Amino acid sequence: MTPTDITRAINDLLFTPDLDLAEALERHFAPDYRQRTNGEWSDRASFVQHMTRLRSLVRSGHIEVHEELRDGLRYADRHTVTITQHNGRTSRTEVYLFAQLAPDGRFQRVEETTLLVTGHPDDGNLGTVR
Repeated sequence: MTPTDITRAINDLLFTPDLDLAEALERHFAPDYRQRTNGEWSDRASFVQHMTRLRSLVRSGHIEVHEELRDGLRYADRHTVTITQHNGRTSRTEVYLFAQLAPDGRFQRVEETTLLVTGHPDDGNLGTVR
């Protein structure tokens, strides 16, 4: 299996609405996946709930990776996610991400810090993988 990256994961999760969420998750995230975003840990079940909610809000968007590093099963990047919601609001969030990949190349653990660059303060978590 080709190791995943944040661009393919975000595009499948948020910007390809015809792709089944379970299939997108299976492609990019190990069964024991967990994540810490801005200091708050969540497990895979919480992540699924968050992605389900985001999919109901997101009309369109894109991701821009500014830097990306890979060293064996370690992965890091800095990216910006731009999201337009069904209500017309647009937000841009910059994300600093460090990850551990499972041996099969899927994300096993992600730790990230986010910064809302533009948009409504309530939209601060829209651009995160969490």
